[in-house]
Amino acid sequence: MQKTNHPSKYHALIIAAALFAVILIWSTTPITIKWSGEGVSYLFGIVVRMSIGAALAFFLVLLKYKKLAMHRTARKVYVASALAIFGGMMPVYWGAQYISSGLISVIFGLSPIVTGYLAWRFLQEKSFNPLKIFGSIIGISGLIIVFHEGVHTTEDYAYGTVAVVLAVVLHSASAVWIKSMKVDVPALSLVAGGLLFSLPLFVTVYLIYAPPLPVQIPHKAIWSILYLGVVGSVIGFVSYYFLLKHLPASNVALITLITPVSALWIGHVANDEIISFSIYVGTAFVLTGLALHQSEDVLSKKLWRKRKKYLD
Repeated sequence: MQKTNHPSKYHALIIAAALFAVILIWSTTPITIKWSGEGVSYLFGIVVRMSIGAALAFFLVLLKYKKLAMHRTARKVYVASALAIFGGMMPVYWGAQYISSGLISVIFGLSPIVTGYLAWRFLQEKSFNPLKIFGSIIGISGLIIVFHEGVHTTEDYAYGTVAVVLAVVLHSASAVWIKSMKVDVPALSLVAGGLLFSLPLFVTVYLIYAPPLPVQIPHKAIWSILYLGVVGSVIGFVSYYFLLKHLPASNVALITLITPVSALWIGHVANDEIISFSIYVGTAFVLTGLALHQSEDVLSKKLWRKRKKYLD
């Protein structure tokens, strides 16, 4: 009897599980970032989160691989990962003081457009054709609608929006940079190395700018920091980099087509965040732009499968 083995099926299940984990974590990360800064400085929340994440990730690397790879190419990819972690997280934590958690996720919804452009420009991964350009224009128009409301609300709101946009650009640039290296570093090692390389930057900023700690830290802030340190920094990043190694960078960024809606809903239900009409409209524009931006890839795959089936 012929032995049956379906490695591709199990591989697909692992990818699906990683996708679900990233969607869930990215949907809940914005609101827990806000909660982690309640009653304490946002710098305290981020430095403790990254310290927990770095220690846990390094411990898991030692358990599985005995040591963390530190050859030249590994260090190079750790630097790229550190750019995503420090450059992406610091502006988000600062901006979270001034804008809602749902809006953070909506702005991050633009990352497929930024990632797609950078992948086209530097990796020649996909052609930036008229449909993608049109989708990008629609998506950016949604961001402008949201930003326009901020300008007429408070100055801090506008600053928070700009900070999160900066985080999107740095996060997307890091994803494309890592993809371009084609270095075979396990996702767990990549996360551990990135956290360890970025941690001195977080600690330095904390020591320079953080105010004194309060006498008592709220329980909500403590649990949020623990959640972000264990789930957000380790499980989330490991799943994300695993997907980045096995899927095109622009397709991985497509996850943010789902998370803006789920994060808005979570923020409204769990944190009583008000969703204004402008945010509804801006979100609709962003999601429509993303759908147009990615629609050609989906159609091309379907047409290719039909063509292959016909030829076979």
